[in-house]
Amino acid sequence: MKITFLIHNIYGVGGTIRTTLNLATALVDRHDVEIVSMLRHRTKPRFAIDPRITVTPLVDRRTGSGDLGDPLIDQAAEVFPKEEKRYEQYSRLTDLRVERFLRDCDADVIIGTRPGINVYLREFGSPKALRIAQEHLTHDAHSRKLRAVLGRDYRALDAVVTTTQADARVYEQRMRLPGVRVAAVPNGVPRPSVEPSDGQGKVIATAGRLVRAKRFDLLVEAFAVVAAKHPDWSLRIYGHGAEEEHLRQLIEERDLGGRARLMGFRAPIENEFAAASLVAVASEAESFGMTIVEAMRCGVPVVSTDCPLGPGEIITDGVDGRLVPVGDRDALAAALLELVENPGLRRRMGDAAVRSAEQYEPAVVAGAYEALFDELDATRRSRARERRRALWRRRAAGVLRRLGVRRRAAKPVPADDGTGARSGPVRSS
Repeated sequence: MKITFLIHNIYGVGGTIRTTLNLATALVDRHDVEIVSMLRHRTKPRFAIDPRITVTPLVDRRTGSGDLGDPLIDQAAEVFPKEEKRYEQYSRLTDLRVERFLRDCDADVIIGTRPGINVYLREFGSPKALRIAQEHLTHDAHSRKLRAVLGRDYRALDAVVTTTQADARVYEQRMRLPGVRVAAVPNGVPRPSVEPSDGQGKVIATAGRLVRAKRFDLLVEAFAVVAAKHPDWSLRIYGHGAEEEHLRQLIEERDLGGRARLMGFRAPIENEFAAASLVAVASEAESFGMTIVEAMRCGVPVVSTDCPLGPGEIITDGVDGRLVPVGDRDALAAALLELVENPGLRRRMGDAAVRSAEQYEPAVVAGAYEALFDELDATRRSRARERRRALWRRRAAGVLRRLGVRRRAAKPVPADDGTGARSGPVRSS
């Protein structure tokens, strides 16, 4: 079977890139796998890619590239939806390159990895292939206008795959997709090459994009409570982002210099997690929770906010980690203190975390996708019938609405006054 992934930019960094590579690497043992990158901005990808995986970039934005001289690169995209956050990075050149590629694509399965790319898949992808839209963000993370676009275009695809059961339920309830299989398959996270944490290092670690929604500021505030009682513990924050300077100032204001540190980006992150005894996540929302699973695979218990939608499906509170209310500094600090002050509990939770995280082994996740491919292939005809019935119902409803509008617009027939004459004007037939 040939499987093609469509991704925004395989040469960058980010959770979608990592999870796509993890899945592609697991699938390439049994299938022909290709990754098609809409854009390219550097010569070599930042993450290692299995040499068996074919990588095909479509638009080259590197300095000196011939694509930069193509006038179409300066024209706004017409197919990629304006409602998508990445719209400004797309162009007519991208539209045409994607169309050309998908028209000639001979893959059995084509998987899009972000909303705008899934619109490309619906527009240009051959219906002979299984066309699958992955959602790495949650339904509610999309704007209302984008959801309207996706609600129309996703109807033509074979499946929409979310990373959590909770988000799959939201799609089923709020987006009418007859004939489209809505499935939840978590992201795969490989077994780390490092030994699990021994739980002895007096380090709390965290990682991610330094943006407001991740609430690293809340974590710094909670750590200030921990540091006041346990000055020998430290907080290490890994990542880059817009909040970096704000966090640096906050660390200075709380007199945490030397104990709370911004460590920059690290890949792979497992070496850093294995050197810690706790990992903390303070996010307002998570579409999945890669950081959580990566830490658990390193034998480190995670203290996380119970934010929508991922952490609550990954962590069993009190067994392999802790869940606390979103935005509650005191609850976050209390949960961290509980584990800082109880090394035995820390170790038991770390051991349980390793066992729990085995379900995210990429081979297990790849098996779930293969089962989905088989199901979609076996149900092609029944799903097509369901889609046609839904289309007929929509058309019939539209006709009835139009007829109803006409009836409401017509003037009522006046009542008979008993003499056989009408007291008002008569509606013509």
